[in-house]
Amino acid sequence: MTDDVILQVKDLKTYFKLDEGLLKAVDGVSFDIKKGRTLGIVGESGSGKSVTNLAIMKLIPSPPGWIAGGEVLLHGKDILKMSDTEIREIRGNKISMIFQDPMTCLNPFLRISTQMIETIVLHQGLDKKAAKDKAIEMLKLAGIPAPEKRIDQYPHQFSGGMRQRVMIAMALSCNPEILIADEPTTALDVTIQAQILELINELSERLGTAVILITHSLGVVAGMCDEICVMYAGRIVEKANADQIFGEPKHPYTMGLIKSVPRLDKTTKERLYSIPGQPPNVINLPDCCPFFPRCEYAKDICKQKYPPVSGISTGRSVACWLYGGGN
Repeated sequence: MTDDVILQVKDLKTYFKLDEGLLKAVDGVSFDIKKGRTLGIVGESGSGKSVTNLAIMKLIPSPPGWIAGGEVLLHGKDILKMSDTEIREIRGNKISMIFQDPMTCLNPFLRISTQMIETIVLHQGLDKKAAKDKAIEMLKLAGIPAPEKRIDQYPHQFSGGMRQRVMIAMALSCNPEILIADEPTTALDVTIQAQILELINELSERLGTAVILITHSLGVVAGMCDEICVMYAGRIVEKANADQIFGEPKHPYTMGLIKSVPRLDKTTKERLYSIPGQPPNVINLPDCCPFFPRCEYAKDICKQKYPPVSGISTGRSVACWLYGGGN
């Protein structure tokens, strides 16, 4: 592991035992996150993006879920082998997370001050007055107007965009090394989305925080991410830097995602492209390429065996029989 790599995820597997069968939500995911860099994880709903990052934080509900294998190395130490006491030192301190819906993550019965101060006192060792000053400073950094007054208000007194800013302020209040943003703009309108993404980018650069950005929007990762992992049916099917993904996508699924994005530079009228078919049911999924029913390049071997991960160039890989030597 090089000096600038903060977190290494190696062959991570997270399964759920359901009445219908075994759901392999994450099935052998590997990636690195480097200091001050932004990694985007992209894919359709149900591809395993959020479960991957919940597993990193050891937040998988058990039962029915469990982490079936792999390693999550933070500076070389495996988070998955840590005790509950050790992992509490990590959550919110070394690694913070912004969830999709801030209204369900903020306690509606507690003032913002109570929720922010508790975290800062626990991890930073400050007294309550110093912790409140730090909380006000973070709210100001996050663009909350009149933070000295608003810190004593309740979550319902904030708009959706302002609640998301509060969540960002809370997540960054302990100066974490890694910020996981799980679709942080899902419930927001387009203008507020742009503001929130710009805020995350600006604060991560100012504080030197690495970011893992989970999203289904290629437009989001295009403007924010250094590296991108494309997920499908619980696995990473393509991994590359942003320029490579958008300039020369390799996996047929990645190609389909990019073709599905509306283009403003098109002069002719034509129907918006959509990937044919539906995402697979990942319960009891057979060991073949799960994308083959939707793929225009599918070969016989795609229906029989999952493709190996092929390294195309430095830092770039793809899991597809087009590059894995199948006939």
